[in-house]
Amino acid sequence: MGNKVYLAEKHELPNIVRALDSDLRRRILELLAKNRMNINQIAEALDIPQSTCTVNVQLLEKADLIVTEQVAASKGSQKVCSLKYAEIVLPIGETMNYEEENFVVTEMPIGLYTDVQISQPCGLLSDTSIIGYFDHVESFLNPKRAAAGLLWFSRGYVEYRFPREYLADSSRIQEVSVTAEICSEFPGYKNDWPSDITLWINGVEIGTWTSPGDMGGEYGRLTPKWWDLKNTQYGFLKTWRISDEGSFIDGVRSGNATLADAKIRSCDFFIVRIGVKPDATNFGGMNLFGRTFGNYENDLVFRMELSPK
Repeated sequence: MGNKVYLAEKHELPNIVRALDSDLRRRILELLAKNRMNINQIAEALDIPQSTCTVNVQLLEKADLIVTEQVAASKGSQKVCSLKYAEIVLPIGETMNYEEENFVVTEMPIGLYTDVQISQPCGLLSDTSIIGYFDHVESFLNPKRAAAGLLWFSRGYVEYRFPREYLADSSRIQEVSVTAEICSEFPGYKNDWPSDITLWINGVEIGTWTSPGDMGGEYGRLTPKWWDLKNTQYGFLKTWRISDEGSFIDGVRSGNATLADAKIRSCDFFIVRIGVKPDATNFGGMNLFGRTFGNYENDLVFRMELSPK
């Protein structure tokens, strides 16, 4: 780190202000000001889940306040974080004119699910290799799943927990949404293979979308070239949303569930489940894409729209 000073420019302010507007992220910076640390060490020092730590580290990276690198460990590699600057200088006038963004976004790596109940065929991939073995449900418990960029199964679900430590006043929540790149699952691929894919928040069904097929035949924009063209390549970007008015998929009403039904303003964290019901009309399975596969550079995105302070 040394004594480097960061002279922020106007276009950098939104990411910097957002990164610093969190007690947790400021505590991470304080830790890194003393020593380089890996994700596990930071999570243990702050007594937070590794998934929460990873998301906040990514926001600090995006703001260019820290730098991370993969270094060799006793088993495989580890992500080590260090502070990039000793001091940050912000232009006061520009900072005061910065309009607060009335939303909070958390992006969760698709391999960091907290619960999984699935059926074969199934599998996981990182951007460089297969994780575990194809069609072995137990591979979904492999620690390397944290690096997953694509996962699939025929029936069942994966479930994630999203933190709400970014937000002190939950009464400001106006709506929440979840965005994911998904498609059906067929051995190899089959563009005409419908599947009913459902998403729940806090146990409340938000809606079911019918994927037209398991998409292949041409490379996904981000899909690594080692993943053969005869396999699934990309999906569809879909957004489920719930508000006081009801629930929606891509803006089209999908149900009458509201924020109150899902206890959005009173929960300690948000539970997001996505999968294929046992009694689905079209049980064509599901592929879930992360930021290193498919056509869209994102993992599972959870967004809260807030009322102005």
